Order: sequence, then C-alpha cells, then structure tokens
Amino acid sequence: MSPDIELILHKHRQEHLLAFVNELDAQRRGDFLRQISQIDFAEIARFHASFGEPRLWDELAKRAEPPSAFRLNDDSASRISPAAAIEGGEAALAAGTVALVLVAGGQGTRLGFESPKGMLPVGPVSQRTLFQIHIDKLIALNARFGKTIPVCIMTSPTTHAETEAFLSEHNWFGYPRSERAIFCQGTMPAVDAKTGKVLLADKGELFLSPDGHGGMLAAFHGSGCLSDLADRGIKYIFYGQVDNPLSQLCDAAMLGYHILAQSEMSSQAIPKTGPLQKVGNLVCIDGKIHVIEYSDLPEEVARATNEDGSLRLWAGSIAVHVFDIDFLIRVTGQANALPFHVAHKKVPHIDGQGRLVEPAVANAVKFERFIFDLLPLAKHSIVVEVDPSDAFSPVKNAPSESSSTVWTAQQAMIQQARRALKAINADVPDSIAIEIAPALLADSRLLSQRVSGSLPITKPVFLK
Repeated sequence: MSPDIELILHKHRQEHLLAFVNELDAQRRGDFLRQISQIDFAEIARFHASFGEPRLWDELAKRAEPPSAFRLNDDSASRISPAAAIEGGEAALAAGTVALVLVAGGQGTRLGFESPKGMLPVGPVSQRTLFQIHIDKLIALNARFGKTIPVCIMTSPTTHAETEAFLSEHNWFGYPRSERAIFCQGTMPAVDAKTGKVLLADKGELFLSPDGHGGMLAAFHGSGCLSDLADRGIKYIFYGQVDNPLSQLCDAAMLGYHILAQSEMSSQAIPKTGPLQKVGNLVCIDGKIHVIEYSDLPEEVARATNEDGSLRLWAGSIAVHVFDIDFLIRVTGQANALPFHVAHKKVPHIDGQGRLVEPAVANAVKFERFIFDLLPLAKHSIVVEVDPSDAFSPVKNAPSESSSTVWTAQQAMIQQARRALKAINADVPDSIAIEIAPALLADSRLLSQRVSGSLPITKPVFLK
C-alpha cells in the first residue's frame, strides 16, 4: 500500500476507509486503493463544511424577478419574431452546425423498472423505448435538412454498460456510426452528515453516486466529444434529458432565438401550473438568469402574484438548453465553473464492524452539480417559452403517482397526435390510442397523405 494514501487519509481523518483492506484479495485491494486515490478529500471537507450553513437562496430569492423571455402569443416586446427564429434555426440545421447531448444517466428504479430509464418502453402504441423515440426525432430532422446531427449520449457508471449494450444490440436504431458517441459522467462519494467521513458501500468499495447532470461539462470535455465536435465545425449544442418523450430536440425556433439573440446559453421554460410545482424556477437576479430549485425557493416568494393574479415567477425550467460551443469551451477552462450542491439523503453503508446499515432517516450528504448553474456565467442568456402540451411530459414517478408517470406521458403523446390529426380534419374517437412518428408530426402534408387511405381509424395505430 502506498504510504501517500495512508498520509492523505490520516490528514483528512478518513483512516476508517482502510479498516478492511487486509481482507481484500490483491485485485480488489488494488481497485479500491485506486478508487481512494482519485478522491479530493480536501474538496470533500469543504463541501461538507457548507452543509447546514444558512441557505444562500433565501436572500437571493428576495431579489428574484421574472426573466425577460420570448413568450408564446406575445410579440409586443419581442425583437425576434417566431418566423425569424424558425428561419434562423433551420439555417443552422441545414448548415450542419448543431449537435445534441442527451442526458441518460438515470435508472428506472422509481418507475419499477430495473434498467436504464432510456430503455423504458413508452410509446403508447408502438412501445418504442425513450431512446428510440428521441433517435427517431433526429432521423426525421436529418432527412428534412440533409445533414446528420451528431448525438452524444451521457450515461452514469450504473447505466453505462447496459446502455451501451442495448444501443449496440439495436444498432442505435439506425443512427449512423460516425455521428454517435456515448460518454460517462463522473461520481462523487457520499459522506456521513454528522462527521464528514466518506461512506463505504462494501469493505472494498466507496459509496459513489453520479455527480449530477452538471457533470456533463467535465465528462463531455474529458471524453473528447467537445473538442471533436468543435473540430468538425459544430457551433451549437442542444441539451435535453432522456426522460421527456415530448422533448423538442434540436427545435428550429429554440435554436433561432438563441442564435439571433446572440445568447451563449438559452433555456426553455413552461408557465408553472402552480406556485409550488416541482420544477426549477428561471429567474433574473442582478441582471443574470439563474435557476432556483423548487425546494430552495421560499414559499412566500413562490406565491407572489402580479396585479392580474398570475404568478410573478412564472417560468418553470424543463432542463432543455442550447449552448454556444465556444461558451462551453471557455467555461470548461475555469476551475470550479459549476459549484457542487449538497443534498441530505438516506445512504446504506458498511459500519466499523463491517455490517450493512440501512438507515431509516437521512444520514448522509451527497454532492451534485447542476448544468443550469452555467447560466449566470454566460455573457448573455435568454429564456424561451414553450407549450408544455407539445414539449414537456417527463417520466419520473411510479405508476401510483398522479403525474410524471409512463401513463401521463403516453396520454400526452396521444393528445399530441390527436391535435395533429384534427389540424388536417381527421378526428379519431377518444377511445382509440394514436401515435404518430416524428416525420409525420412535423409535416401536415405527409401526415394527410398517410392518413387519407387509413380512415376510418377503428383500432390503436402507430402512423409512420
């Protein structure tokens, strides 16, 4: 064993990590010591020390104002018309200067699905998985604009191998090999909330968890994907999460607003359905766009209204962003560009006697980075409102919950299909489930041609 490791652990009072090292075989001992050597214990100590400090957001939230935004159905203050935005975004897509990062590090455990969430069958008729739903959208865009959008999927250590195997087995649903990549986000150890001691998952394994969706920045850079895309002339990175089947990936209007407003980072927003809705809050503080998590926004601030009774802080974040690639390159070079957030969680662990402890209450602190913390670092950023019925129906909760379930997402997809059919005067009975492929959803002329020979529709159908 390296004496350096023993000295480091002694310095930071983490000697307990070596309590069982002599019980490990040579292979496991080597792996465990390498795992320990990669931890910045001084950094962990600083993060733990911040746990329990007065909440920063309490004071900042009092200065929060609604963000200046491109709102739906409101051109009164808009410098950029929706038509101009669409034209600008389409030009970028046709020029081949757009790439996609799809964040897919989550497991489906909360949904009763013991695999990566992207593998979850969600198509209401087709049973397409979330991965296929998103890749089908990209394939439709590629066909429309004559360019292939590079896609980079971010996994986590718990989902990486299974995701890679699944996508390989299905040949990435036909996506070109040269335009696809997969990279894995980093991890952070969990520590005991009271003592700051790093927890053991096993006698020869630290308890590590993914470092949050903000881990994308370091992992994207470290994997070589960022520099590769820059070298290929990519100018804009569209960012979305795999659990939202309605996500408008590489949407032309969103891209156009970003480009024409000369924004370095742009975020989609939906009007919140209530003051305490569990979404991040896009706000303006001291002239900069921020996201305040719903759990960090004081209730009295969340409930504040305008004279007409509408919510003052109306803009809910749906974790969809556009970045200038030059902005990502610049902030990647800044130390601690993204701060770590601390969360109090229940973490099972090995105690000093080597016994597994299953805590009944939150006992540990986890550390995560959030990608939206890049917003105030941008020289200029914007917010773009989207219609949630067309852009946001995430799959996050168990079937027993009332929202954000597989069922609610499927119903949203069915209703989206119904609206598209109604627009071409082809209504379908409410009792029949309809699903429409992305290429047809985006082109009413093609949809009309496809449907014309299929009416009346008398049973569930996937139109493609």
